[in-house]
Parts: sequence; C-alpha cells; structure tokens
Amino acid sequence: SVSHWTTSAAIPAEFLKCVSVEELRARLAGNRTHSAVLLDGSLPVVDRELLEAARDVGCVVLIVDDGRRPRDWIELGATAVLSTTLEREALLDALVTHAEMVGVVASVLRTTTEVDLDLTRSLTPGSVAVVCGAGGTGVSTLAAALAQGLGRMAHHDGRVVLADLALHGEQAMLHDVRDVVPGIQELVETHRIGVPSTDDVRALTFEVVERRYQLLLGLRQARYWPSIRPHAFQAAFESLRRAFDVLVCDITADFEGAGATGSVDVDERNLMARHTAFHADVVFVVGRPGVKGMHAQVRVIGDLVGAGVSPTRVIPVINEAPGRPGTRARISKGIAELTAMIAVDAPMASPVFVPSRPVEPALRDVVSLPAPLPALMTGAYRALIDRLGPNRDSIDHEPRLVAPGSLGTWNEEGAI
Repeated sequence: SVSHWTTSAAIPAEFLKCVSVEELRARLAGNRTHSAVLLDGSLPVVDRELLEAARDVGCVVLIVDDGRRPRDWIELGATAVLSTTLEREALLDALVTHAEMVGVVASVLRTTTEVDLDLTRSLTPGSVAVVCGAGGTGVSTLAAALAQGLGRMAHHDGRVVLADLALHGEQAMLHDVRDVVPGIQELVETHRIGVPSTDDVRALTFEVVERRYQLLLGLRQARYWPSIRPHAFQAAFESLRRAFDVLVCDITADFEGAGATGSVDVDERNLMARHTAFHADVVFVVGRPGVKGMHAQVRVIGDLVGAGVSPTRVIPVINEAPGRPGTRARISKGIAELTAMIAVDAPMASPVFVPSRPVEPALRDVVSLPAPLPALMTGAYRALIDRLGPNRDSIDHEPRLVAPGSLGTWNEEGAI
C-alpha cells in the first residue's frame, strides 16, 4: 500500500523498501539523507538498537504495531506508533507532524503527547562505584566487601547491587550460585525489546542475605559478549542506577575503544568496562605490593585516564598490604611518582591499604567477609563522595533526549 501511495503521488514522498535489516542499516549508513523509517513492530529484529541507529542519522521512527505484544515503543525510541490497518491519512499525518523534508529545515509545531511516567523509578540515579585491576589482585573479593559495607549502612538498607560486568565473571562462583540465570544477559535483553519497571529489574538479581546486598550475575561465558548491545546496555545501566541506591561494578580492566584501535568489535567487547568506568563516581584500582603489582596497577590507572576517567575519581587499593608503616610510605611515594605524569593538575586520592585476611571460609559459606575489608573500602568510597560529590562530567557529555510533550507545548502564541 505504501509503495502504491508514493508512486501514485497520493503521498508526496519517495519510498525505498528494504527486504532485510542489513539492507536498512546499509542505507542508513550511506551518504543519502532520509526523513523517516517505517518499521513493522511484529518483527523480532525491530528493537532498541535498530531504532537508535535510525535516530542517530536524524530519521524519525514510525512503528506499525499490531498490539499483540505490549511494548512501549515511544520509550524504546520510536517517534510515533501506527495501527496495522494503516491508512494513507494516518501515515501522511505522521510524516507531516514528525518528519522533515530532505534538505529542508523547517520548524514543526508539535502538540503535547501523553508521557508514561513510572513513579516507582527513582528520580535521582544511584551512585556508581567501580572496582577493577589486573588479574589475580582480588578485585572480585574487594568488590563484594565494598557492597557488603554499603549494604549494611542504615540509609541504604540493602538497596545496593553488586553487578558482575567482567568478561570472565567470577561472582557466581564466589557466591556459590548454582543457577546462573538470570544475569546481565537477560537484563540487557529486556531493555533491547522493552522498558522494564523497577520491580522487574530487581527481580533479575539475587539476594545475598548475610551481606545485605543484591547480586547481578555476569556473562555465563566470555564469548557471549556480542549479546551485550550498546544502546540496550546503556538503558540497562540507567535502570540499575534508578532501582538501587548504589551500583557496585566488578569490571575487566580493558578500556580500548574504536577510537584507539579502529575496531568496532573491540569497542563493543569492552563496552561494559568503558561505559561504567566513565560514569562512575568512584573507581577503585586494585593492585598488590611489589614491583610487578605496582607496575600493573599504574598501567590500569593510565588506561582509565586515557579512556576519559578523571584521576580525581580514582582510588588505588593495595590488597594484602604489608603492615609496616615505612613500607606503606614507600608504596604511596612510588605510586605518586609513577602517576605524576598521568594525573597532571588532578591529584589522585591516597592509596587504601587492605591487610591480608582469611576470606576463603567466608567465600565458601557465603557469609560476611571479615573486618576490616568492608570498612576500609566503604570509608574510602564515602570520603571521596563527600569531597567531590557525584560525577557530573558524564552527564555533560551525554545529554538525554526529552520526550515530546514532557515539558509542555509550543504553539504560535508562545510556550507553555
């Protein structure tokens, strides 16, 4: 019908039919400008990623939906939703209202549209703490210790989630989780095709009763990283921040993106680590005492700063630290000297020294981790938050789209 309307001039538009999503993506990536994309909402390939790909090149997205599977297409990124009994007048009205003619810049008067507000979502996103470091330094254990310390604070009251976002996730093993479903893959998938409520997001986590936090399991195998689509993961990340007071992320210390490597695959493989580190309020970099441990720790700090993380947000952590004050002073001096060229005009926090403690029994029985691990990690986190406040740099770099009608209307007489 659409092809007939355009060829007969019933609709003043040129219609290009795509037989596959690959063809559509190829046309969007070409040099030609398009006004709108008309998509069949019943197809499984029509998801948040495809809608965002169209919006990124300036196309409005029109969805033809039969209503069999309830989806909030507007929240997913669509501009308008049309009935399957598509009529010429409805399509023409949608194009005139939302789309612009190619090559013509014109003001379009938009009327107020109803916006679905989920009042169960927190208006203020929760803070983000990232724990990373070279392999074998105790990153996952210290991330659990931080989550335990925060979860037991009275004003959080257990509203803390530990998210395993590492490529080789180990939190399931460390928490003796036998059923590794659901996890991050299911959370991202729900955001690829829908907009889950806060309760739905919390239902995808496991409660760690003794430690007073929730656990979001990671990838079941490292090779499953292609299932973490960029736009869906970013939406899932924001949902976690609104569902919990604090989001503690255990990540892999690989932050290279397409800008540094020229590879989209590398960019998407490291998406979880790079995105969470950039948006974190606090980034703990775990290392061990000794030449090799300090070298690896400084390398990770340099990679973080190169990825856009402010050095002021970084806290070095020395795991299984020596007890002698003189040795600790030499370690602090060494880290300061080695990071002097990295943290120019933006000094980092002093290292946190975590002594060696027998954690194996606590990990085996999934009981409280021994003191002073939780207190040391939590104290460093709170001190940096109190000094610097939330991370606002990421908000300035990534503005959020305003839903049509959420701010009022614009007409010929003025703004309301």
